[in-house]
Amino acid sequence: QVQLVESGGILAQPEGSLRLSCAASGFTFNDYIMSWVRQAPGKGLEWVGGIYTDGSDTYYTNSVKGRFTISKDNAKNTVYLQMNNLKPEDTAVYYCTARRAPGTAWQYWGQGTQVTVSS
Repeated sequence: QVQLVESGGILAQPEGSLRLSCAASGFTFNDYIMSWVRQAPGKGLEWVGGIYTDGSDTYYTNSVKGRFTISKDNAKNTVYLQMNNLKPEDTAVYYCTARRAPGTAWQYWGQGTQVTVSS
């Protein structure tokens, strides 16, 4: 059974930091591109960034470049999203996703974790 389980979402203050984790099971983690996707209140899905299978390449949407970092631990089947200098507009439900190749549909999704940035 495929599972992506996110954790780490909480209420954070502006300019604060937070790290989300996503534990994967039920598929060959090392063969998949892992991404984070978010959905802000009342808005559509927004791709945040992704990391390739061996962790050598990462990509980010412009609004989070320089603030967010994605990493992965293949031994633990876990992908992380380190978020620094948080802004209120980062408030969203954050989803962990997996797909086999760039441009293809995200095959697996987690249940999401809520991040709220507010003073």
